[in-house]
Amino acid sequence: MNLISLLSQILGDYKEMGKGEHYFFCPFCAHHKKKFAVNIIKNKWKCWVCGAKGNHLIGLFKRLDVSPTQIKELKQCLSENDVKTYVSHDHDEVVELHLPYEFKPLWKPTDTYEYKHAIRYIKNRGISGYDIIRYKIGYCETGPYGGRIIVPSYDNEGKLNYFVARSYHETNMKYKNPPVSKNVVVFEEQINWNEPIVLVEGVFDAISVRRNAVPMLGKFLPKKLEVKLLENQVKDVYILLDADARTEALTLEQKLKAYGINVSQVSVTGGDAGELGFHKTWEFINNAKQTTFKDFIQSRLQNT
Repeated sequence: MNLISLLSQILGDYKEMGKGEHYFFCPFCAHHKKKFAVNIIKNKWKCWVCGAKGNHLIGLFKRLDVSPTQIKELKQCLSENDVKTYVSHDHDEVVELHLPYEFKPLWKPTDTYEYKHAIRYIKNRGISGYDIIRYKIGYCETGPYGGRIIVPSYDNEGKLNYFVARSYHETNMKYKNPPVSKNVVVFEEQINWNEPIVLVEGVFDAISVRRNAVPMLGKFLPKKLEVKLLENQVKDVYILLDADARTEALTLEQKLKAYGINVSQVSVTGGDAGELGFHKTWEFINNAKQTTFKDFIQSRLQNT
């Protein structure tokens, strides 16, 4: 089987553009037009709508969770040099991420229906105009992320490393993730590693906390964030997870304590940090305490 036949088997119909480039429907954003460009000569791929991009077709196939047989067939189609270049790196494939093409900044008001809905949603979550500018928050009226608030994250070099797309309409699913790894340090450019760190689940929780809060994009500590905590010799960490993540919070606490980090659990009532707002959240943070061994055992017993 040749390479283009294999790609067609995985991605479907295509449009040949010349010079080794073929356009497919994007498997990540499912745009209605063929905007997913695959160059079989350069061994690169990119969606011109959602911004998904990579330098190795093997990486693309692995993201699409194809069968081992299809991976083997792809390796046979590619040149030996390309395969060696990919498999010799023991880390995630680097995929260049871009904000959605339709992204509009929320700090530039318009009279459109979508802007009014977006800004109303933001204000209802207690997010200020200052927060909008600080976190460069925007929205999309149309496109794959239409009807969604876009909260971008940048690394310490100012490069986009993730974004969260949250619907501001009740009819859509709440979140739509970009086609990249979550193993990143969200809001890294905002973090002062010499000060105590507050670990939270989501970006809106972090925005409510404001001061040195890092979203984990879930209940578990990303490996890159764990490495950053150790590299910067962070001394104090506050764990502020949702009420349904008590077990995960205690497990995370024990893990960080094993590194010699002082850890305090923040217990909140009445909602999560993203719902409570800045002042109420900091009341709970200021009352945080370190968990004793007795507390840990009792909590474990309650969750068995």
